[in-house]
Amino acid sequence: MTVHRKLDELPDRIRAIEHFWITLKDGCRLAARIWLPEDAERNPVPAILEYIPYRKRDGTRGRDEPMHAYFAGHGYAAIRVDTRGSGESDDVLQDEYLQLELDDAVEVIDWIARQPWCDGKVGMMGKSWGGFNCLQVAAMRPKPLQAVLSVCSTDDRYADDIHYMGGCLLNDNHWWGAIMLGFQARPADPLLFGEGWRENWLKRLNEMPFWPGTWMRHPTRDEYWRHGSICEDYSAIQCPVMLIGGWADAYTNAIPRMLEHLKGPRRGIIGPWAHLYPHDGVPGPAIGFLQEAVKWWDHWLKAKRNGAMDGPTLWSWLEDGAPPATTARYREGKWVADQVWPSPAVTTRSWSLGIGVLSPSAQAPADLAICSPQTVGLGCGEWMGAGCPGEMPADQRMDDAGSLVFDSAPLTQVIDLLGLPVLDLEFSVDRPVAQLCARLSDLFPDGAAQRVSYAVFNLNHLAGHEKPQVLEPGKRYRARITLNALGHRFAAGHRLRLAISTAYWPLIWPTPERVTLTVHTANTRLELPVRAPQKGDGVNPFLPPESAPLTPASKVAEGRLQREIRHDLLTGRVTYVTDGEGGVFGEGVIRFDEIDTVVNHTLRRELTIHPDDPLSAHYRIVQSQVIKREGWDILVETETVMTSTEKELILTGRLDAFENGKRVASRNWREEIARRFL
Repeated sequence: MTVHRKLDELPDRIRAIEHFWITLKDGCRLAARIWLPEDAERNPVPAILEYIPYRKRDGTRGRDEPMHAYFAGHGYAAIRVDTRGSGESDDVLQDEYLQLELDDAVEVIDWIARQPWCDGKVGMMGKSWGGFNCLQVAAMRPKPLQAVLSVCSTDDRYADDIHYMGGCLLNDNHWWGAIMLGFQARPADPLLFGEGWRENWLKRLNEMPFWPGTWMRHPTRDEYWRHGSICEDYSAIQCPVMLIGGWADAYTNAIPRMLEHLKGPRRGIIGPWAHLYPHDGVPGPAIGFLQEAVKWWDHWLKAKRNGAMDGPTLWSWLEDGAPPATTARYREGKWVADQVWPSPAVTTRSWSLGIGVLSPSAQAPADLAICSPQTVGLGCGEWMGAGCPGEMPADQRMDDAGSLVFDSAPLTQVIDLLGLPVLDLEFSVDRPVAQLCARLSDLFPDGAAQRVSYAVFNLNHLAGHEKPQVLEPGKRYRARITLNALGHRFAAGHRLRLAISTAYWPLIWPTPERVTLTVHTANTRLELPVRAPQKGDGVNPFLPPESAPLTPASKVAEGRLQREIRHDLLTGRVTYVTDGEGGVFGEGVIRFDEIDTVVNHTLRRELTIHPDDPLSAHYRIVQSQVIKREGWDILVETETVMTSTEKELILTGRLDAFENGKRVASRNWREEIARRFL
């Protein structure tokens, strides 16, 4: 946890209402919590809405209190609403970002604007799900909505979300689907919901979708994914937008796109952080995000001339190279400012490929083949960093051994990269379905390789993610593959390394057959976004982190986090294991003291594969969710398994729910989904 200054005295005295209902036109009640300046009914204030399905009562409570109380203490009504079917809200949550969810949000915003404590102006904010839906709601243009602040979000639900990447099926689709089973199988708190809580719980348990299968049934960028992707019509968003992300997160690619294509007032900040609000940012340095947010709201909701729109369009943390380590609490580097984006300070430099060589000058042409072991990728780290131990990419030499590798000569001067590298590739394959991974690493003088950007790409999606095509073995094709955005400084004496593999387990699901990929180097280039130094680079524009006091909580039991790779030398099978007890990331078992409620979430993942057999892939997740206090003890257990054949992806699931030790519901699922170019 990042240390920040806790402000016991805020500019405005505040009061909090633990729970109240917002009743929609169709009769559905949404559960809400609010922090208000004490005199808001006499002197109405603007409101800030965060609208997510993660349980305001006992889910995000630890995060909500120090943030929303801070906003209230600076003259805002801060409202945390559970979406329909989550927390104490009525109904059943059926999927992400449904039109019903967005319509409800518009109705909530209109309701807020009419309240006696609100002056009619509303801002909307959120991280991840809340960062997504505040952009989606902004595109609907509810009149009271004056500005949004979106953290760790995307403009394209297919290209940059937890389900698919480059047309490849992310294994985190299964992980997130399993977590949603556990999240949404928890009941409303009877102390808030009142009579009927058990009936409401049973309805959720019996009608809840099998989340991972829902998303796997849409392997191409069809209408399902276009819905909620604001890139379909950037012009729909006309209110001011602040966008924030981090290099260790998985959603950062969308920030440069949105800064380029949104036409209204906009600002962007990219730090070194994982999937966290930046005042809790890990890897550090964290920043005074709440001060930045208040400055943003003051400008757009209170019409203060405070310089919120002065200065650069994009602030970026330019990271120094660091010896590869799976845990990173801090990244050395500096803040750099670009007045507009795309930035004229960033130009493209093209590097040629030769036999083992990456060079700015032309190289002798070669045809280089690779058929990677299915275990290439064990050093990839997590797709989405969460700021916890062991999640960062390991030394890439373990994966480079099964890849085509191209190294530059030692650099004679520093090279700063900021933006999106592109691999312009000519290739052929020997199978009709193929995928690849391309990785850019900072190669240290001692040989250690720090991954700084990568991409996975389904080569059947050459003509677009909407209509994949069968590949003709032996035929030459061209692909332009965009790697993840980066802000990285390569030191003099270091080398650049490009590595290409035909597998990337456990990040993506493997192809049905082993594939040999041939790279034709004569017409292959790596294009790098090189940034020239600018006046003002290295200035820190941000204050240190601060917040309102933390939520009163006690640690009931210590947590435990295990991450390991096991290689069975008898069978050859390799298993990647993560196991969190007392919290998914080993945080410990927590009691929220104000509501005398203990929460615990354990989850174990086992991803097993044989190096020579993609059809041996096996992914099992076992988890449990506990909510309890005296006289009320809820336990939800789930187990989900994913396997495949040449023609099908197979998902099975089991869910059991218990109240005070007695099973109250049990569900089982089995789905066989046709492989469509996966």
